[in-house]
Amino acid sequence: MRWRAEPRHVDADRRDRGAAEALGLVLIAPVVVGLALLVVSLGRGVEARAQVRTAAEAAAQAAALERTPGAARVAAQRVADAMLVDVDSCAAPAVSISTRRFAPGGVVSVTVTCSASNRGIEVVQAGARVESVTAHATIDRYRSAGAAP
Repeated sequence: MRWRAEPRHVDADRRDRGAAEALGLVLIAPVVVGLALLVVSLGRGVEARAQVRTAAEAAAQAAALERTPGAARVAAQRVADAMLVDVDSCAAPAVSISTRRFAPGGVVSVTVTCSASNRGIEVVQAGARVESVTAHATIDRYRSAGAAP
């Protein structure tokens, strides 16, 4: 003998609530996705700013440790290139090194400029964000300039 399950009676309220929950999900999901994209965009901006600042400071310090302006430029460029490898945080980095006041007690200035990529977040951020930082490092006033003997 087969048992027959009795038909379940569904409240009209319960049925309507399910439709309302589905509608709420459809309306809220795009907002949540947009918010997530906004957070990623802000995070990339902060990361790009920090990366550019760190690279500029490290490059200026490396340049200040060298004995000649030419060696200072090479050292600063090498350090900046080594630090700016993430294409999402810093695409197409440009490094400018000023050794005009390169002498004991003088100053070396390094400017690093790059643009944070908007790859994957075009909906939130229309164009690439350009970050530029200038760092200065003082050359030790008690050291000798020029080539070491």
